[in-house]
Amino acid sequence: MTLDDNQNGSLYPALADLSTEIICAYVSNNSVAASALPALIADVHAALVRLAGGDAEPVVEPQKSAVPVKKSVTPDFIICLEDGLKFKSLKRHLRTKYDLTPEEYRSKWGLPADYPMVAPNYAAARSELAKQMGLGQQRAKAAAAAAPAKKAPAKRRAAAAS
Repeated sequence: MTLDDNQNGSLYPALADLSTEIICAYVSNNSVAASALPALIADVHAALVRLAGGDAEPVVEPQKSAVPVKKSVTPDFIICLEDGLKFKSLKRHLRTKYDLTPEEYRSKWGLPADYPMVAPNYAAARSELAKQMGLGQQRAKAAAAAAPAKKAPAKRRAAAAS
């Protein structure tokens, strides 16, 4: 089989036979759902056409999210669009499992820049805890304490006894 055979159309029946043999061998040793067979056949055939030098481009289907984007943010959880798991904070999961930054994740799924990486209730609880601990108030306290420490210089009395 050469590329010239492809011009005459005789390559495609041979590729179909080869695809059939590969699929039969694969299915005999692996369990495959009946609904997955058409996609498997198409993928194997497309790969063989590419290897034979054909111009067939692999069909790239856009990845579907595990849940709809609108339902991915709940008060108590952020649901990962990659795998559908619930998290209070998504950033670490994305980094460890998918090696994605929050910016890459947002661009991959077409999310706005203000899409949260932390569940709203969790963020509010952390914020309240930080306020109770006085975090973020150190500069304000230091500035308030330093201001009264400086006294204005006393006005000089006019010389009344001349």
